[in-house]
Amino acid sequence: MAYVTVPKDLSKVKTKVAFNLTKRQIICLGAALLVGLPFFFLLKDSAGTTLAAMAMIVVMLPCFLFAMYERHGQPLEVVIRNIVQTKFIRPKERPYQTENLYTVLERQRKLEKEVSAIVKGTSTKGAGSRRRNKA
Repeated sequence: MAYVTVPKDLSKVKTKVAFNLTKRQIICLGAALLVGLPFFFLLKDSAGTTLAAMAMIVVMLPCFLFAMYERHGQPLEVVIRNIVQTKFIRPKERPYQTENLYTVLERQRKLEKEVSAIVKGTSTKGAGSRRRNKA
């Protein structure tokens, strides 16, 4: 009796369209054929069959990679975008910064103390200067 494994997470199951390939894979492989075959036939007469075949493989390779490569469920363009962002766009050092509640409260207490000292200082200065002026 044959056993079939059933994945627990059905969202990761991809629907196959034809030849056990997904729609994305069929489109990318079709694009590879549209680019690679004319390139091969144009180079075959001038460069030779072997060199033309190698050049065709190099030209078709990005399409194959976009069709087949996946890492952690992400296609190649998402992986490339993430690499470019982390290497070139985002800052290299991202320091971990927290705001300590106790330092905020301490700073607020010092400010309130300073404000109350200023208020008390101006009211006593003003009263003292008035007394001196009257005398």
